Amino acid sequence: MLAASATSVDADLAVWGGLIALLAAMIFLDLKVGSARDGLTVRTAAIWSAIWVASSVVFGAVLWGSAGAEAGESYFAGYVMEKALSLDNVFVFTLIFAALAVPRDLQARLLLYGILIALVLRAGFIFAGTQALESYSWVAYPFAALLAWTGYRILHTDEDHDEGAAIVDRIRRRIPMTDRTDLTGFVVAEDGRRVATPALAALAAVALADVIFAVDSIPAILAITTDTFVVFAANAFALLGLRALFFLVGGLVERFRYLKLGLGVLLITIAAKLVYGEVTGDKVPTAVTLGLIGAVLAASMTASMIVGRREAQRP
Repeated sequence: MLAASATSVDADLAVWGGLIALLAAMIFLDLKVGSARDGLTVRTAAIWSAIWVASSVVFGAVLWGSAGAEAGESYFAGYVMEKALSLDNVFVFTLIFAALAVPRDLQARLLLYGILIALVLRAGFIFAGTQALESYSWVAYPFAALLAWTGYRILHTDEDHDEGAAIVDRIRRRIPMTDRTDLTGFVVAEDGRRVATPALAALAAVALADVIFAVDSIPAILAITTDTFVVFAANAFALLGLRALFFLVGGLVERFRYLKLGLGVLLITIAAKLVYGEVTGDKVPTAVTLGLIGAVLAASMTASMIVGRREAQRP
């Protein structure tokens, strides 16, 4: 049964099972004919990006119609926030693959497997975070402090390059590697040691990077809603569409120069929303949060395109 109270969706095991089955079916289809194929083209990436976005919107519409406006608004606000944060993470994935010299033909599947691992780990973060906020209201303050610090760091540092390089260095220190890019998994070196190929090291790096990203994104969506079903669904649809998005806009991410500014402003604003709700006991309407997220992201991306176009027209 799927129903909604004023603050949460009452999803029973059948509804959870339906969501998992839907995601599993889409992943299977994607593996066979979609964005997880080797040799992914930009055209295929565009088609599957559209399919994942359309599926996310349809799911949100069904949720809105069956569980109410509050559930639907919370889902869309969380999904848009997670999608924007995942777009910012594309640059880090690009650095990882470049630093480890991973062939393009392997990147799609590595992203899929890495994201699936991260989604399972994120589920644990989501359940733990929602339980903590519902059981101990004071947890809202460290969550807000983390969001505010992350927003400040985004506004004042170029942490994408630093974070991507740090992840690759960490993996190289922990996992002995071979330079062969034509193999996957572990291979036996001349001295008898088992060493990893760049593909396996990249898989570990992608999974690790996404877990690190979850430290920022999970508190952000929990500041919007603490409904476990809505938070997991928004995370799942945003993450699973990331592979096609990576190949579609991977080379264009740097052009969205003001996207990071918008994300920093949003994280600080959501931190303030979390503290306001805890101090006053009043809840900022989800519709206001959804509108703010959409307006800030649209303004930052529009400004990026306008400035980029003007620079391109200069002699």
